[in-house]
Amino acid sequence: MRIDVKTLPVKDIIQDISEKLDTPVRDEGGELSISIPEEFGEGFIRGSSFDSGIGIISYFCRFKEDVEIHFSLNTVHPLKFIFCSEGTVTHYFLEDEILHPIDPFQNIIVSSSGYNGHVLRFSANVQTHVSSLEIVRSSFSHRTNYNFKDLDPTLQELFKDEVSRKQFFYQGNYSLKAADIMDDINTKEFTGFLRSVYLEGKSYQMLVIQIAQYQDDETQEKLPKILRKSDIQKVDYVAKRIQGDLGTNLTVESLAKEAGTNVNKLQEGFKYVYDLTVNKYIQHKKLEAAKEMLMASEKNISEIVLAIGLNNRSYFSKIFKEKYGVNPKYFLKTRSLED
Repeated sequence: MRIDVKTLPVKDIIQDISEKLDTPVRDEGGELSISIPEEFGEGFIRGSSFDSGIGIISYFCRFKEDVEIHFSLNTVHPLKFIFCSEGTVTHYFLEDEILHPIDPFQNIIVSSSGYNGHVLRFSANVQTHVSSLEIVRSSFSHRTNYNFKDLDPTLQELFKDEVSRKQFFYQGNYSLKAADIMDDINTKEFTGFLRSVYLEGKSYQMLVIQIAQYQDDETQEKLPKILRKSDIQKVDYVAKRIQGDLGTNLTVESLAKEAGTNVNKLQEGFKYVYDLTVNKYIQHKKLEAAKEMLMASEKNISEIVLAIGLNNRSYFSKIFKEKYGVNPKYFLKTRSLED
């Protein structure tokens, strides 16, 4: 199925989509939304646009057939910051039709040249959540932008290009901060006027994060400092790896290499998710396992120390008491009383 969008801003985009799907538009204090009719799939599309020239549109949907939304305006297209939280969506420019799949935790920045349009392709039976910041540069330039001071030169040129002379495409992985902002946007904490102000503020916050990510990726050192959502997948992998092999003394360096990341990123990820360093997390899991064995197995303390990969019983007793406030023998006594 093809949906043609030939209007701006975001509120008019949603109107065009609603007409194609023959479904009404709901206006909730300036945030417009439509539900996907059952014959086409399920989910909803919603968005807002603001006087400053910035808007945001989010697609939460699962279509029954492949759907292409063609943005083919007879005017300059917005500068788009598109990010995918779930599923996969594909972008391409109408003139060249080179496909750009956007997978979960990935983002793109795109600007077409002239009136060249954009296409977003949604695959059938794939639950998808994708959002797009839409910046109408001719309107956005009317706010005080301080000549885009301290912005990366490429982005400076991009924001100043009100008539879209040059095509631009960039793809990267979006950060945890961006993911958190998307979660905030998707909650319905406020309604009416407050919701409108809240969404505009979050849109600007997302724009700042997206620009920071681009500039981080383009640093000469090529060592991004911003923690990406994809990094957390590696943290999850390492956490499971640790839990599955408590008897081995794994090193941070070997775990980072195995996960395909570097030590600093792995440490930062563990701090974000668990508020622990990798080694503290390993110790935490070893002690949890030791406590469980003390309470529920027939092993003595020496056997338990060996089972969790330690070779010093005194050290084990020391860190166990620091964590649980009692000596390991306390749990042995408890076990004996239960027996």
